[in-house]
Amino acid sequence: MLDKYLIKNTTMAERKEIVNESLGITYGSCDSCMQGIIDMYDAYIYGEKELHEINAEFAARTAYVKDDDMDGGPTTCPM
Repeated sequence: MLDKYLIKNTTMAERKEIVNESLGITYGSCDSCMQGIIDMYDAYIYGEKELHEINAEFAARTAYVKDDDMDGGPTTCPM
């Protein structure tokens, strides 16, 4: 992780811009289609969690897991 993106090295306005640019959102061009993804990064924008923490949590939630019976059957996605 680059130090320049850490909460301690950015302002809230800079963090918001980092998120918007990373998601390809330019002012006036988003029709709220990605609001859930944008909201996911609110904790970073408000200085509560670092980007790597949010991304790790997202990856953990969306990882494929084996079925409950663990019989080697098909995997399922929790999404």
